[in-house]
Parts: sequence; C-alpha cells; structure tokens
Amino acid sequence: MTDEELDRYARHIVLPQVGGAGQQRLKAARVAVVGAGGIGSAAIPALVGAGLGKLTIIDGDTVDLSNLQRQPLYRSDQIGEGKAVLAAHFVNALNPFIEVVPIACRIDPANAAELLASHDLILDGTDNFATRLIVSDTAVALGIPLVSAAAAQFQGQIGLFRGKPCYRCFVGDAFDADDCDTCADQGVMGAMVGTVGQFAALVAIRAIVGIEPDAAGKLYLFDGAGLEWRTMRLPPDPDCRICSG
Repeated sequence: MTDEELDRYARHIVLPQVGGAGQQRLKAARVAVVGAGGIGSAAIPALVGAGLGKLTIIDGDTVDLSNLQRQPLYRSDQIGEGKAVLAAHFVNALNPFIEVVPIACRIDPANAAELLASHDLILDGTDNFATRLIVSDTAVALGIPLVSAAAAQFQGQIGLFRGKPCYRCFVGDAFDADDCDTCADQGVMGAMVGTVGQFAALVAIRAIVGIEPDAAGKLYLFDGAGLEWRTMRLPPDPDCRICSG
C-alpha cells in the first residue's frame, strides 16, 4: 500500500481484528453490489471507504424523485440519470484507489452468471424476491459468498450465505414470480434502509477480512419500529432444489 493508502485506512489498520493483513485482503477483494437503491446507497460508501480493490455496481434503474427519501447517493438534479454510472462517479470521487465498474442493466437468469463470475463476494440489495433468488441461485452455482439484505416498511433482514443453507432455503420457491410486493407498494422508512445497508456492508467486510465468528447461516432481523435486533439460525432445507444436491 502507498503512504496515502496507509493514512486513509489507518483507523482500520490499528484494529487488532483487521491490521495490515486484513486491509490487504480488502484491497485484493472483488465485490459485486447488485442494486444501487436504498440499501446500495448505504452499503456502497461503507465498502468504498473500507478500501476494496474492485467494486462492480449492477443496476439498470434511473433516479426517480421518490428515491431521494432513502438513496443519498443521488441528488435532485440527477433525476432520470442512470444509477450505476452515478454511483460509480461517487466511488471515484470518494476513493481513487478503487477500480469501479458500473453495469447499467437488470440482472436476470440469462446474464447473472456472466455478471457475477470472478468476484469474491456478492452483496444483494435489490427490492424484490425474484431478483434476489436469481442472485442467490447464481451465487450457489458459482461458489461465491452472498450477503443478502432487504428492507420493507420498518423491517429489515440481512444474511450471509455460503452455499448451504442458501437464500432459497429461507424463502422457498413461492417467490420466483416477478410480481411480488416491493417497497414502492408497501412503503419503507428511509433511515431504516440505511441502517440495513450499513449492516450489510459490515457483514461483507467481516467476511472478507475473516473476522470471527463467521456469520454464515444466520439471519439478522431488525425491527425499526421497536428498535430491536434479533438473530436466528437458518437450517438448510434438505429438499432445496439449488443447494441440497
């Protein structure tokens, strides 16, 4: 690392759980963030500040006025512009040491493997079950750890999945359709989405650095109305058609 990088990451390096070796792992890491919306708007700055080597941002959406309540990566004068490219501009301005690749398309079964291959970790912050299941199934097939984060109304959930159990073990097969409710239908508290996104970034950073205990196989649930966290362990589904083979 350069002297500037050592200064930039000094508060990390002095942590005994991170140190120089952990910071080097972050510098070498290749992370894909799927979704640059509310969760991505909180997770991306945290990951970029932490000093990843390469960040791929996948999002085919454009900025809408209703996004600004919970997506602080964007401004009022950027309405109508593509989120992936705008998020990449933010990354370049915040940390010039990171290689950022914006991909302005929606992930689907036809392109998921190509877009997600060659990454060390995937962070999914999309807002519908169908896309999250596509990302999870692809992560299992590629053998890539997945941090899956979701938020709606006052509820948030974050999990780290390393193949088995997978996200499909948790939600089953009933949500593959693309017509499930999103936060646009249900509403969502903006500050709570930021909390979930930051927590997802923390889970991802811990996984990359190798901080114990390993969070894989646990689901972290946040009740924003009651201001309570709880943790549950996810058992693998023996009948899961993705990870049980």
